Amino acid sequence: MAVPVVDPSLNSLTDADPAEAESTRRPRRRPARADLLALGAYVLLGVFVCLNYWGDINGRVSSHLPTDHSWFEWLFAHGAYSVRHLENPLFTARQNAPDGVNMIANTSLLGVTLPLAPLTMLLGPQVMYALYLGGALAATAGTGYWMLSRHLVRSRAAAFVGGAFLGFAPGIIHHANGQPNFVSNFLLPLIVVRVLRLGEPGRWRRNGLVLGALVTYQIFINEEMLLLTALACLVIVLAYAVQRPAATRAAAGTFLAGLGVAGGLALALAAYPIWFQFNGPQSYRGLQGGVFHNWGEDLVAFVTFARDTWAGDPAVEKTIGLTEQNTWFGWPLVLLSVVALVLLVRRSLPARIAAVLIVVFTVASIGPRVRFNGVETGVRGPWSYVSDDLPLVEMMMPTRLTLVVGAAVGVLLALAWDAAHRQGRPVVDPPRVPAQRTGDAAPAVADGPAATDEPAPVATRRRWLRPVGYAAVALAVLPLFPRPLPAQQIDPPPHFITAGGWRPYVPAGRTLVPVPIPSNVHGLPTLRWSALTGQEFPIPGGYFIGPNEVGEGVFGTPNRPTSTLIYSTMDKDAVPALTDENRRQAVEDLRFWRASVVVLGAHPDEAVLRELVTGLIGPPQRVDDVWVWDVRALVG
Repeated sequence: MAVPVVDPSLNSLTDADPAEAESTRRPRRRPARADLLALGAYVLLGVFVCLNYWGDINGRVSSHLPTDHSWFEWLFAHGAYSVRHLENPLFTARQNAPDGVNMIANTSLLGVTLPLAPLTMLLGPQVMYALYLGGALAATAGTGYWMLSRHLVRSRAAAFVGGAFLGFAPGIIHHANGQPNFVSNFLLPLIVVRVLRLGEPGRWRRNGLVLGALVTYQIFINEEMLLLTALACLVIVLAYAVQRPAATRAAAGTFLAGLGVAGGLALALAAYPIWFQFNGPQSYRGLQGGVFHNWGEDLVAFVTFARDTWAGDPAVEKTIGLTEQNTWFGWPLVLLSVVALVLLVRRSLPARIAAVLIVVFTVASIGPRVRFNGVETGVRGPWSYVSDDLPLVEMMMPTRLTLVVGAAVGVLLALAWDAAHRQGRPVVDPPRVPAQRTGDAAPAVADGPAATDEPAPVATRRRWLRPVGYAAVALAVLPLFPRPLPAQQIDPPPHFITAGGWRPYVPAGRTLVPVPIPSNVHGLPTLRWSALTGQEFPIPGGYFIGPNEVGEGVFGTPNRPTSTLIYSTMDKDAVPALTDENRRQAVEDLRFWRASVVVLGAHPDEAVLRELVTGLIGPPQRVDDVWVWDVRALVG
């Protein structure tokens, strides 16, 4: 057994020989050419993934999640509007008028939309959406590369492969279809690094302050990914403590002090936004019926190729794609991961911790019932023992826990490539280290070879393992190379809207009611009217999570009689027999919405919608390219 050596840095996570571990402790340096090439490759890949959007940046949205795509365009417009008008970005009355939307209680991406507001004003929300989406993918891969190359592996190629998977894994690409908040993970590798460095002697204040600032910023990007990262860090720290008890005891005080500084700073900076999230106007408690609690991961999904990869088949998701494709690694990567863990866990502490993460979060992601190939079996999963009413748990989707599995697999790929890189290189056993003196601090125990006074022998590893290792990793990840995200055409807003023809009809304090009224199911084009005009007029309805009558979170606002009538007419493509009560309710709803004008543009259901609204409030006027009902005299 080698003489123990205390190493408070991240390099204590390696179980390599002491001399080999020492070689990984590089001084701080400027980016090398390899680093710049890696970042350039990630940027090009980000552009490639968003290629279909750039074909018609103003007229295309995600084919898979068009409503989410439009929501995030609206969010960029919200950030620009908040900065331009110096309004509180935590709340908006530009959607769901007159009640408004609690933005911090929704996925609002304020940490991105506010600093990028000047660019949004200059380029528009459609361009900013596509630019940011590709940039966030590349940035996440870049910070993953930095973490791996500086702290876990020596091979830049190994760090490049691992970083590429962290940024462009199948689960991440799946969410890139309209949900850029789940690809905005560029702070998470930095947070993990700072957590693992909290035990550094003499640096607990600095490390704690940096961690607290990073955590606070991540709150304004994606709280759910922050929660998953916190759970992953907890498992990492516990796994490390079990395997390095002496080093853990030695660093525990410093670690806890740094953690206290981080928590105190994050609480001080984010206290008001968090209070506003749970107690401000239009806040809510949990989701109605725990709608996400049953979204567990299908066991067959792990060995299935994802839809948006070169090896993927879109038809497969019709059988097992009942939830999100957060794993969908394909069988070659699953097989490689198993083999890599078997070969690496004996001497690599990072590999053992990755194994723990994979097992823990895979089991936790199964959900209340085990599903196999799209069929829910009678076997109970771990979530069947968890109450739907627990705080935070009630909002979680079990399947999203596998995003941690994806991150662990990315680290494992880097470790496997790095292990292959070391094959065929001369290995020198470390020189003898003086024995530890009584009273020295309890050290971490390395698993290196025994130290002797004899000269270290030189050995040569089997060189053929290097190309075999490279080929195995390449064959496992190449089928997962992402395709350009599928996009669909969407009709542009009416000229009446974009040219400002609406302005004489909408005085201050009144709303424009688009038909159909935006919701999470209907009215995708009309939601974009607000986004693409800089939110200059407020609208009723929308796509968001807000409270119902009892304070539970629901998608959109509870329908009023007139919006329900509009949606049912669209679904049936027929106007029902209207009554005086329908007309009375329409006027009452227009008063509630503080409407001054109702506008109907080109729409597949334009004919029946025009007939419906005419039957409710009278004949319209044709103005420019829309039908207009001026209701100011009607509602008072």
